[in-house]
Amino acid sequence: MGHLDHATFGWLTPVLSYAMACIGAALGLRCTVRALDATGRSRRNWLLTAASAIGTGIWTMHFVAMLGFGVTGTDIRYDVPLTILSLVVAMAVVGVGVFAVGHSRDRVRALLLGGLTTGLGVASMHYLGMAALRLHGDVTYAPLLVALSVVIAVVAATAALWAALNIKSPRAVAVASLVMGAAVSSMHYTGMLAVRVSVAPSDAALPGATTMQFIFPLAVGLGSYLFLTSAFVALTPTARERAAYASAERTTEPETAAPVPAPPVPAPTAPAPTAS
Repeated sequence: MGHLDHATFGWLTPVLSYAMACIGAALGLRCTVRALDATGRSRRNWLLTAASAIGTGIWTMHFVAMLGFGVTGTDIRYDVPLTILSLVVAMAVVGVGVFAVGHSRDRVRALLLGGLTTGLGVASMHYLGMAALRLHGDVTYAPLLVALSVVIAVVAATAALWAALNIKSPRAVAVASLVMGAAVSSMHYTGMLAVRVSVAPSDAALPGATTMQFIFPLAVGLGSYLFLTSAFVALTPTARERAAYASAERTTEPETAAPVPAPPVPAPTAPAPTAS
């Protein structure tokens, strides 16, 4: 049995991965709030941004945490197509949940179905990412801990969608994002506690890419996307703010002066008759 180290860089990767989860959650919540105040194409675009933000945040959290994962007695590589697929799955399943909540009239039903679908999708993303691991040995899982991680994922996803529907103020969104980041991190590390690795030492080359060749650059790129999108959302006025600006402009416009009527033109008088 190989010794598993979940923090080979100390607290750096757990703290940084938690921060990525919080940023993705906060950005997703703000975009969902914007979507619920919008209609038509604008609502669709905000929901797409929310889904990409939350999905990217969850994926980045997972693989930033995996930067600190190591197993004694073997190197670790990652299957590139499976890793990319796990990112697609993360954004797709979050999109299903977000769109269900954003467009359904029965929000209680949409919340339950969306939370279940999204939670199962997040868990699938996690274990699909774990399936991308390549090492000398066999990876197995403790079933009870796997089940617990799935339950945490469903609860966290449902809470996230509920927050998107009910939390509006920036301060409340910030608090909710901290809680959601903690829930996502708990799901990840619960799933990692379920991992068991039986190492089979070998000199054969492992297929795939190392963390620094592939995971680190991709995580940095997605993290940059989250920061830039956060700045864009923060600088974009909400629908209420635009309405308030328009109302303020109308009230400050000078009133148009009423036209001054022209003085009446006197009627021409007939010439006086001359004496004969």
